[in-house]
Amino acid sequence: MNSLAGIEWQKFLELADHHGVLPLVAKNLLAHAPGLSEQVARSLQSAYENNIRRNLWFAGELARIARHLDAKRIRAVPYKGPLLAECVYGDLALRNFSDLDFLIAPADLERGKQALAELGYRPSDTYRSEIERFWLRFGYERAFDGPAGKYLVELQWRILPRFYAVDLPTEELVQRAVTASIGGQSVPTLSPEDLLLVLCLHGAKHLWMRLIWISDIAETVRSQKINYDVVVSRARALGITRILGVSFWLAQHVRETVLPKIAEEIINTDAQVKALGQLFADRLQRSATYDFESSGYFRLIMKLRERQLDRWSYLWRLAWTPGQADLASVRLPEPLFPLYRAVRMTRLGRRMLRLL
Repeated sequence: MNSLAGIEWQKFLELADHHGVLPLVAKNLLAHAPGLSEQVARSLQSAYENNIRRNLWFAGELARIARHLDAKRIRAVPYKGPLLAECVYGDLALRNFSDLDFLIAPADLERGKQALAELGYRPSDTYRSEIERFWLRFGYERAFDGPAGKYLVELQWRILPRFYAVDLPTEELVQRAVTASIGGQSVPTLSPEDLLLVLCLHGAKHLWMRLIWISDIAETVRSQKINYDVVVSRARALGITRILGVSFWLAQHVRETVLPKIAEEIINTDAQVKALGQLFADRLQRSATYDFESSGYFRLIMKLRERQLDRWSYLWRLAWTPGQADLASVRLPEPLFPLYRAVRMTRLGRRMLRLL
């Protein structure tokens, strides 16, 4: 009996694309599923080849930008994107992505913008100089458009927006960077320990809604030589041990990843890890989504923090940290910028009332 019989292929391919695993699915089905219909095989082959072409362009652009930033003596560390595909998955074609991410020290942001401008990239959003200074303090990234499209490059001076209350200094990540190769060129990238933590934080920010974010963690555990004592020590210092545990649980139960003993201990010492892991796995199976400005999302983020102080810090910063929409909603002169906190509170309160 053909094990592929009864599959609704259009729905299957749409689901694989939604979860960011279409290149992985395409390669494995084309190699190991000879019973595919000609039409499905063509669709998979087309998706795979299109991803290769796009990824090759991104890899070349990453190398070009990294080379230019290095020539300007700007310490910037690319991560995710082509480097994740090449170094973690072992094949540039096996992961899709839509932009290039560079970590940069806040003090180097302006020089980084100037260097990107020399390569034809311009900020996706134009800010007044005083707003630019304000955003450097309260924001976490700037997106850039290029000749090939919009939102192609991001310079990030924080891993997460400030209100998540995870204060992982970018300068330390940059200092601990190691060397990797992309397209035959050596570039800096995150250490394996920092990469694992950053991927866990990224998954938690999005509540692990897409399979690719769990796959990234699973493949990092599988392919990288990681000092887990260092990972756990840094997670405890940041108050994100539960996030690390849920990430491990999902990698183990969704991707059947073999975990080191210390990861098993993290899972077993916090009863909330298994409960939250099962919750997110069930929602993943249903392809459920979240409203990232809903009270339900905020409550789940709070449950992911094991320390009460971090929960209160998250709530405080959430209420008082202005975002881009708050800055755009009203124009204030620089001496009155503290009032943007009141704008934030008012807009957030109105949204909460609409959701009740």
